[in-house]
Formats: sequence, structure tokens, C-alpha cells
Amino acid sequence: MVFRIVVLSIILLAIELYAFQALKTLVKSRGVLVFYQILSLLLFVVIIYSFTQFDRSVGQTRQTMFAMALVLVVYVPKLVLALVLLGEDIFRMGAGSVNYLIDRKDEVGFLASRRKFVSQIGLGLAAVPFLSLIYGITVGRYNYKVIKQRIFFPDLPDAFDGFRITQISDVHSGSFDNPEKINYAIDLINEQDSDMILFTGDIVNTDAKEMHPWIDVFKGIKGHQYGKFAVLGNHDYGEYVTWPTEKAKEENFQAIKDLYGQIDFKLMLNEHAYIYKGEDKIALIGVENWGHNFKKAGDINKASQEVDQKDFKILMSHDPSHWDYEIKNHEKNFHLTFSGHTHGMQFGIEIPGYFKWSLAQYVYAQWAGLYENLGRYVYVNRGFGYHAYPGRVGIMPEITVVELKKGTNVS
Repeated sequence: MVFRIVVLSIILLAIELYAFQALKTLVKSRGVLVFYQILSLLLFVVIIYSFTQFDRSVGQTRQTMFAMALVLVVYVPKLVLALVLLGEDIFRMGAGSVNYLIDRKDEVGFLASRRKFVSQIGLGLAAVPFLSLIYGITVGRYNYKVIKQRIFFPDLPDAFDGFRITQISDVHSGSFDNPEKINYAIDLINEQDSDMILFTGDIVNTDAKEMHPWIDVFKGIKGHQYGKFAVLGNHDYGEYVTWPTEKAKEENFQAIKDLYGQIDFKLMLNEHAYIYKGEDKIALIGVENWGHNFKKAGDINKASQEVDQKDFKILMSHDPSHWDYEIKNHEKNFHLTFSGHTHGMQFGIEIPGYFKWSLAQYVYAQWAGLYENLGRYVYVNRGFGYHAYPGRVGIMPEITVVELKKGTNVS
């Protein structure tokens, strides 16, 4: 822990040094520069102190989320500024070396002075992440979007043509602080008037108690004609904190599983159920968490062992890496998988229908939206809540509505 704090301190101080160089190029008032240094020092002390207070037996708290927000809001813009000035320094070093080789160092000096316009460009670029991160905290984290997706399947049972499914995922109730916004989101869910609702895991950050203030709110999700189903996410196992005893950990895990029932969702633990409509049916399969880099409790073979190869199958699996590594080529032919987990890193750029980017794409092959492989699909929900960074930039909290259609085209 001490080593990490020292390394973090060195990195932040190096960024501060470059950021101050840019300010000094543009501002000549000594008072302003002194005020900037004092403010920067205070923020640095608050951030380092907050990280030293992290208690692994407690896990994420409002203090740690505040510290993460400070780090991002203060130092991401300064990092952008530092990179611009570093680029200028590389150029100055190169020019100085040329001058030295042609013996002009006495005329212009080895290093040319910093150029004001470069610092101005750096500050302009730094303003973009600064304003974006502030927006993400003040507005973005509760800026719920209903995303509708129609998916065609040639072998969809006739009675399910037009069947509508609402999906939510990654609630992370321990992060919430605004009941009015959460109630608004529940109203949005109910307005979709779908046939069935699926919740693909992470009801809390760590502790079952995080959900207690929100149980009545989530019980407000109306009953759906064909049911309300859920699976566990990686955070639901309480494995990101240190528990006093193994018994305490198991009791918390049981309490978290009970939460799903308390908000009227049927929790599926490596099992399946048939959904009947008229004389037709589809198989709904729910597995525990299976992640390539996370807990592998999901057992797709156990969950589907009594499901026929010819049945139309919908799978709930929290982590989309499960689809990528095990599901998309599975012999049982799982038609549609619902996942979440990635949050789209809560930071990215999306222009619907044209462009989509996030750091999440360098970790997960499927990280937000719909993906297809040989007629098999996975839909990755961007998440209902937020975790670590208390905000969302570009990748907004999502309520998904998928309509199943019989046919061969995707729209």
C-alpha cells in the first residue's frame, strides 16, 4: 500500500510540474501563481490522504468515490496539458541538438524558450476532459437512456414474434445518492410496458446493506406478464473486500441473493425455465457469474442440460467475455445472450449509428450494444448505475428494450 501511494505521488507531482510550467508561460502575476500552487498542494494532500484511508474491510465508500472523482477531474486535464508540453520539450530538445551539431548553440541557446501558443493549445485541450468529467458527475450519471433494439431470428417461435424484453444491469445501489433520479428511472422502466424484464447482475457494490434503502423503490418495477428474472454479477459475491470471517462473507452472499427476491425478481443460479405463450415456448437460461478475468461460477452445461438443441434459447450471463469464450460457438446454440458488466468504462464517445469508442473496447471484444456471430447475438447493457468514478461521460446509464422478430433482417 505504501509503495503504491509513493508511486502515485511521484506521478501526480510530475504532472503538476508540467502543468505549472504551462501556467507560468501564460500568467505573469505572482499572486495568481502562488494561489495556484497552494490550491494544487491542498488538492494533492486531500487525494493522497483519502487513498491512505481506504479500508479493504469496508470497500468503496463515498470518500473513495470522491477521491477518485478528484483524481480524474484534477489530473486528467493536467495530464493532457503535460503531454502537450512534453511534446514541445521533445521538439525543443531536437532543435537544440541540431543547433549544437551545427554550432549555433551560442546564438540561440540549447533549449528555446517555451512558446505561449503551445501552452494555450494545451489549456484548450485540457478544458475538454475537465468540463466533460464535471458534466459526468453533475448530470451524466443519472442521464438515463432507453435504447431500443429489434433482433430478427428465422427460427423464433411464431407466438413470440414481437415479444418485448426490458433489460437492466449493474445497479450498484451502494453508489446512489439521489432518490428522485432513481424513481425517475424506475418510471422509465415501467413505461416500456414489456412482456418480460431481465436483470443481469451487480445489485450492490459489496455489501447487501447497500440495497436496503432502495428495496421499496425497486419493488416499484411493475410485474411483467412473463416474469422478472435475474442473475448474479461479479460484485454480488462480495469478493472485493476483506471479511472478518468466511462465515460473514457467506452470510453477506446469502443476503445479496435474497435481495433479488425482495424486489420480486426470480434469481436464476445455473438453471433454466421455459416461457410459454400459447402453444409455443422459449427457454430462458440464467448462469452465475463467469468472467474471463473474474469469478467463474457460471456453469452453462448444468444450466442447460435439460434444454433441447432445437429450443429457442435466451441466456442471461453478466460478463460478456463468457459469450466470447464459451457461448458464441457452443453446441447448444444460444440464440441471444444478455450481459452487462463493462459499464462502457463510464467514459467514451457515442454517436448512435456512426461511431462508438471507449477504453472498454481494449479489454472486452463486446462492451456495449449488440454483437453477432454466425446468427448468435449478445447484447451488452451499459449499466444502470455507476461504480468507482461517480459519473458518466458519453456512455450513459441504460435501460434496454429488445424486441424479438421472426425473420432474417436486423435493424
